Amino acid sequence: MTHKLANTEYSSRFAIDPAAGAAMGTDELRHHFHIPDLFKPGLVSLTYTHYDRMIVGGALPVDGTLSLEAIKPTGTIAFLDRRELIAVNIGGAGTVTVEGERFALGARDMIYVGMGAQDVRFASDDASSPAKYYLLSAPAHQTHPTRLIQIDDAKRLDLGSRETSNERSIFQFVHPEGARTCQLVVGMTQLVAGSVWNTMPCHVHDRRSEAYLYFALADNACVFHFMGEPDETRHLVVRNEEAILSPGWSIHSGAGTSNYAFIWAMAGDNVDYTDVDPVGMGDLR
Repeated sequence: MTHKLANTEYSSRFAIDPAAGAAMGTDELRHHFHIPDLFKPGLVSLTYTHYDRMIVGGALPVDGTLSLEAIKPTGTIAFLDRRELIAVNIGGAGTVTVEGERFALGARDMIYVGMGAQDVRFASDDASSPAKYYLLSAPAHQTHPTRLIQIDDAKRLDLGSRETSNERSIFQFVHPEGARTCQLVVGMTQLVAGSVWNTMPCHVHDRRSEAYLYFALADNACVFHFMGEPDETRHLVVRNEEAILSPGWSIHSGAGTSNYAFIWAMAGDNVDYTDVDPVGMGDLR
């Protein structure tokens, strides 16, 4: 069920165990793990999940500003009373205002907003080319400073190869030498032309849940996102600017009909990017 506030709509997703996930058909899998319609003009759209209480959403300001409103599932007066937030701009230029301080975000820049901020607003510089803010939030236990991280400031890792169709660049927005967070770890991966595979060989990490936002896809392109336990894999077809929820027990990998980009975000027990359990290629079914 979708609930509506002044400039916000929100819904909830409950946690699914691996046995239940393995028995689901396409419609059930999409209902529980797939998030479409993140970016609606003039709205903040939020999905409150029961995977590490992570919230996944989008804000698409057009003519005016959009405020970050508290929603009932957080149980707080202000949205960030007990939470932290990361917003990644995948659209045109815009500004995020935190407690009266304005931050300019270009395409693929992000901002971290710490626990306790009472007033957060999203705006676009040009209504004909609006900013699109991908929103990620998780519970926090202390306040870290608000920080703007431009794409050129992210830690870059170049991985894969053309021979395995997974040549890609990983941009780590949150890492030990960068912005400090309580539990959110966020980054972006860009595949080069001719490469289509992401996160293969794959892994799981039972200590953290994850969400993927696929973007920079043509209208006639899609990504086949693979999920499920390593020996009980399933797949979902994902199109441009749609997200997938990934429980800690599930692999999270994909292959597209063309190259693309995606934003990955984790929440859970720690912020160690390398804390994963690799899955051997021979163990996949």
